[in-house]
Amino acid sequence: MTLVNTEWVEKNIQKLKIIDCSWHMPNVERDGHKEYLESHIENAIFFNLDKNSDQNTDLPHMLANKSDWEKIVSEIGITNDDKIVIYDNSDVLSSCRCWYNFIYFGHNNNLVHVLDGGFKKWTSEGRPTTTKILKTRTTKYIASEKKNLVKNKSQINANIIEQEFKIIDARNKERFEGKVKEPRKGLRSGSIPKSLCIPYRELINDDNTFKNEKEILNIFKNTLGEEITTNIVFSCGSGVTASVLALAYSLINNKYMPTIYDGSWAEYGKI
Repeated sequence: MTLVNTEWVEKNIQKLKIIDCSWHMPNVERDGHKEYLESHIENAIFFNLDKNSDQNTDLPHMLANKSDWEKIVSEIGITNDDKIVIYDNSDVLSSCRCWYNFIYFGHNNNLVHVLDGGFKKWTSEGRPTTTKILKTRTTKYIASEKKNLVKNKSQINANIIEQEFKIIDARNKERFEGKVKEPRKGLRSGSIPKSLCIPYRELINDDNTFKNEKEILNIFKNTLGEEITTNIVFSCGSGVTASVLALAYSLINNKYMPTIYDGSWAEYGKI
């Protein structure tokens, strides 16, 4: 039950740790934290995707190191046994990246959920929101990295020849095919050699919910063929929408653990 619906969250809200992980592309001129302060789901804690990543690199959203992650999660008052629901108010479904981070650092898969449809669906249904900021108590969170769930550039380069896993890019076709400029400065247009493309929005309905499992399966089969393997690595611009594909793929393959090329095109496409 990776995805949970709005009705279930409202019913169980006092038993959950709620995280608002709203993040927006730089070119849309929206501020996720400012929007959180103006309105959010009751008891939601804001998770700053930029600040809660590796601060020792110029690449966006790279995984923090283990000790930094433990500090980040402890400071927002989450324990290893907490049932977590993550949502966002973003067109790029940034909650999925936060979900991936928790899975990578060893939180029980069955305790980490994403609100299907996010804040957009929550508010469209007239469910309650607040401006009240939850006071949290510092915990002592213990992480356990699953290092096999991340790939680096050298592994991606080696795979171009070895083809040990398939790489699927979540960007739109125009960016993947190099027909348009990248939204980030200093990047060339194009894609990783021999990679495939499934634009993440193809998996998402207009209300920001995920399409049903049959539809998702058909989309992946159209790209991969009949074989639904576990040997898939997802990429995108900066590791955010790659996590949308990873979550969707886990819905149709319960043996799959989300695996991301963390640097994504922000690293591979550097001029």
